[in-house]
Amino acid sequence: MDLYTTKEQYLQYLERIGQVPEGFKLATLGIRFYPQERPVSSPLPMNLVLIQGERPIEAFGGLFTRNRFPGAPVVVGRKRMEQPRIRGVLINNKVSNVGAPGGVEDAEEILAALASHGGGRPEEYIPASTGIIGWKLPKGEILSALPDLVRRLGTATCADAAKAIMTTDAYPKVARRALGGGSLVGFAKGAGMIEPNLSTMLVFLLTDVRIHREVLRDTLGKIAEETFNCISVDGDQSTSDTLLCLSSGIRDEVTHTEWERALGEVCGELAEQIVRNGEGTAHVIRVRVRTAPDFQTARELGKAVVNSPLVKTAIYGNDPNVGRIISALGDYVGNRNLTLDPARWEIHIGEETIFSRGQFLLDREKEMRLAAYLKEAAMNPEEKSFPPHNRMVDIRVEVGSGSEEATVLGSDLSYEYVRENADYRS
Repeated sequence: MDLYTTKEQYLQYLERIGQVPEGFKLATLGIRFYPQERPVSSPLPMNLVLIQGERPIEAFGGLFTRNRFPGAPVVVGRKRMEQPRIRGVLINNKVSNVGAPGGVEDAEEILAALASHGGGRPEEYIPASTGIIGWKLPKGEILSALPDLVRRLGTATCADAAKAIMTTDAYPKVARRALGGGSLVGFAKGAGMIEPNLSTMLVFLLTDVRIHREVLRDTLGKIAEETFNCISVDGDQSTSDTLLCLSSGIRDEVTHTEWERALGEVCGELAEQIVRNGEGTAHVIRVRVRTAPDFQTARELGKAVVNSPLVKTAIYGNDPNVGRIISALGDYVGNRNLTLDPARWEIHIGEETIFSRGQFLLDREKEMRLAAYLKEAAMNPEEKSFPPHNRMVDIRVEVGSGSEEATVLGSDLSYEYVRENADYRS
């Protein structure tokens, strides 16, 4: 990630990399509505985003939340994966359409109206929503806005779309890689309720290179496991997680290696941005677990560290209370009755070795260096209108029981996180 000194500089960068790949058109539109569920003195804002293929899209894939109370858009989106082709994706923020009476029917009615304006059949459109759980979509306001939204196709960039779908996000998130004669561009939203499988996030990946549907879906699942399913902000899995990848097929096909590399880099960059942009995040924590018996164990050990409230709060306070890391790891191993020998473990923070062969390696000077290291990695969560730097708190865990590894990203736990979520609907 590049470094920026102002919000304007960052947004200019997003505009440069957020140009839409060939074969797609985007549009954004703001509307206002009064929620049925809560009295408000003035109408609330909602943004609509439409991604439309210039021709029907046959190579597409999606992954969705594993939360057992999925939102209506997830229910509909899963069905759409069975279609031979799609035309587009309709996204809204502010209201997630989860658990509301008639949510699926509302989504389907809106998509039917969209098809009448944008072409194709209702089954060729996928919905995606994010925002407050339990509220009904303002169906009337959305239906009235659809003709104007369709007329605006071709006027928005991926950067515009990333801005439009934000909720508690401090800044938009876009990533791009050149790919053969074309490109792969992704944009995402997500800041809180981040604990995959996926996270509370919407991610949209657009490419103009030709790729077979089966290859697209296989690699999307593999890369999601290594990126979006290896991040956590607060340990809460959303009801609305959606990851969609669409190929227009305008440009020539690339090799499988080239495709997988580009997809991994774009998804990895977006995953890091989601954590860095996490609600109240002052430190990004990267836990690299190596020499584990298998990938799943490595990933879950990493998550045990980044999801520990005691580890999170210590890092937020720039307090190298390293015993909390051992406690979190030992808790996970013990509760799952894993046969991992602590005498083989090594734990490092930054360049410092803090634990080896079953005992801590600590002294006063190391304590001071660790505290300074944590302070250097910090951000001010109250002034985070753009990513101020790319520093992280690096924790490396050597398990000594195999050859598998995983990298997990997480965040600390700050006063600002509590304030933001206490005031979310205010």
